[in-house]
Amino acid sequence: MRLRSPWHPHLPPGDTPPAERLADALAGDILGEKLDAGDRLPAHRDLAWQLGIGVGSVTRAYAMLERRGLVRSVRGRGMFVASRPGGSGQMIDLSANMPPPMFGNRALARTLGRLAHTVDPALFNVYPPVAGHIEHRRIMGHWLAELGVDMPPDRLLLTSGAQQALGVAVSVCRTVRTTAVTEELAYPGMLSLLRQAGLPPHGLPMDRHGLLPAPLDRMLQAHGPGQCVVYVTPTMHNPTTATMDRARRQDIVRICQAHDALIIEDDVYDCARDDLLPPLVTLAPDRTFYVNSLSKTLSPGLRIGTLAPPARFMAAAREALLNSSLMIAPLSYAMMAQWMLDGTATSVRQALRGEAERRRGLALRILGPDLTPPAYDAFHAWMPMSMEQAADFVSAAAREDVRVTPLSPFVATPDTCGQGGIRLCLGPATLPDLTDALRRLRHVRTELHNSVT
Repeated sequence: MRLRSPWHPHLPPGDTPPAERLADALAGDILGEKLDAGDRLPAHRDLAWQLGIGVGSVTRAYAMLERRGLVRSVRGRGMFVASRPGGSGQMIDLSANMPPPMFGNRALARTLGRLAHTVDPALFNVYPPVAGHIEHRRIMGHWLAELGVDMPPDRLLLTSGAQQALGVAVSVCRTVRTTAVTEELAYPGMLSLLRQAGLPPHGLPMDRHGLLPAPLDRMLQAHGPGQCVVYVTPTMHNPTTATMDRARRQDIVRICQAHDALIIEDDVYDCARDDLLPPLVTLAPDRTFYVNSLSKTLSPGLRIGTLAPPARFMAAAREALLNSSLMIAPLSYAMMAQWMLDGTATSVRQALRGEAERRRGLALRILGPDLTPPAYDAFHAWMPMSMEQAADFVSAAAREDVRVTPLSPFVATPDTCGQGGIRLCLGPATLPDLTDALRRLRHVRTELHNSVT
């Protein structure tokens, strides 16, 4: 076995099947560059004996890695690490909020090869239905059901990413509401959509559980019943990672119901079902526009989002989607269906959870108390600090060749924003580059702190 340094495969503890835990551990070693392209993995029986698991578990783990394109099988010789995507440069970019690359060249080539024999030519020969093909909506419905959102396919609209889904929701809401309310820090793309629609956002205070109920109640009461739309990200809020507990979700829904406010729920970071934290749409389906996407939980290149509007707004949402003049590429439809039907999507989603946990732990170990511990595993983290310190931090990080996102695009209402900080995106960089970048940022934080004291 040709290895740059001693490597010892391991099976992390857990309740999931041994094959899934082994695949996650091996993927981490490959993406973390403990294994190099061309390295040969141990034989099935040798690894099974070493780890004390069945040979079938090793076989399934290797198959999961091969579907993702991280390894390749050479007949008569064994299983080898494939070429890894990505690479490092001088500037380490922690500003792009996306998961790490999980599909290699071989996985994509294999998928395209299968599609060449199985894809329906009708996908390419006719315009798709406005809401998406019914079979694709049914597939997306199964995917959402695993997150606790049980929605029939005729209630789903497929969109070209979450951004288009949010745009459609805003387009509908602006015809029946006059005021938009958000968290004081919110997704910049949505803030831009609201301003363009003539609904300038009113940012309200937050805590570690997200939007505070009392200020929301006062705001909705001040504007009167039936006047407001409330945009929230209940799980792994962008940028602060705040996650609403069950009580907070119930409070937000209760207040919106009392003042007849509509809700736009951005759920793109939810990749694991948690029955203790139900999506808002399950608590208030009659007033919630639910948005999800595959970009954050599967692959950034798979620009397929979904919008589930309240039933009474379905016709208006379909019309807004048609008028947006954007459509999902037929090849994206076909790849989504292939990956979900052959198990690739489920395998990648499980692997992403493990990778997010690994990177979250790395960030917490290096940055310690400077980082807000996120409640969920995703690929962004939050360093709270004043707005003035945040501006200085961006410049100082750039001098250390680390790019982070400025705070200003996230601020809904500049005059009333009460908190600041820096969002760190943990996904795109390789583990060695991420480790290096986080250590540089620890140095930046220490230097800035010393300059103040």
